[in-house]
Amino acid sequence: MTKSPARQTGSKVLVAFLLFLVPLFARPTPAGAAPEVVATIPPLHSLAAGVMAGAGAPHLLVAGAASPHDYVLRPSDARALAGARLVVWAGPTVETFLARSLTTLAPDAAVLQLLALPGLHLPPGEAEADAHEDEKEEDKHDGHDHDDDRDPHAWLDPANARLLTAAIAAALARIDPANADLYRKNATELSARLAALDSDLAARLAPVAGRPFVVFHDAYRHLAGRYGLGPVIPVTAVPSRPLSPRQLIAIREAIRARGVRCLFAEPQFGDRALAAIARDTGATVARLDPLGAALTPGPGLYGALMRANAAALTGCLDG
Repeated sequence: MTKSPARQTGSKVLVAFLLFLVPLFARPTPAGAAPEVVATIPPLHSLAAGVMAGAGAPHLLVAGAASPHDYVLRPSDARALAGARLVVWAGPTVETFLARSLTTLAPDAAVLQLLALPGLHLPPGEAEADAHEDEKEEDKHDGHDHDDDRDPHAWLDPANARLLTAAIAAALARIDPANADLYRKNATELSARLAALDSDLAARLAPVAGRPFVVFHDAYRHLAGRYGLGPVIPVTAVPSRPLSPRQLIAIREAIRARGVRCLFAEPQFGDRALAAIARDTGATVARLDPLGAALTPGPGLYGALMRANAAALTGCLDG
């Protein structure tokens, strides 16, 4: 899908306006204050907030049910980025709105990219990926390259969350050595809680391991791979694009062939298509959320998000 000239012009004007504002918003960190930290999405913000507890709080860019795939930066976002000493994000295949302008809007900030961390586990694509090859080819023309067929929602594996927690603490210790001990202490305690969460989720999800289910958006390979769930059948690889008749037929056939009982919608995207598929197949529509749209941002969001998703999976698959 090619962007219209009007949309391209509008995007360029917005970026130019935000760049004009950056020098006006940039400000030094006051002596003794914690550094300004910006985290793009609620799960990453939650981990950063846990590491910073007692020293300060990070700024969240994409809140509520907004999707990072098509978010539009506001002037207040430009101000937060201009004053940031550290920016925590997943990477250009998640926060597509930030990929081209991060270095310009936050030229003096350290940047921590989850998907670039050494040791991060990125599971390979599943067999259903070939059903979306036409989507991926079109998506390249929109500037979003999914050709590597990797699921970028790496935070849905608590092991990756622990890796990011350690990286945030190390980055903050370099930027703010006066609070380095606090950041390391917080990270150690948070890592222990994440390990306990991982064990709890494994026990909760064990009874539904190996049961196939459909998701609207190809965002759950990390979650499924960690706990032996699935196979997971995504309806679309490009959630911003309307579903084609070919996709709808393929999903219906997969549901019937595999005996799928559950279809999982997401709050960031409409669920009318899944509701129609459910009516045709007799499957049940439930809800998963990779971001925590309805949860209160802060240190407790990550654990609440993962437990809510586990409850949704067991409630539908074992119901």
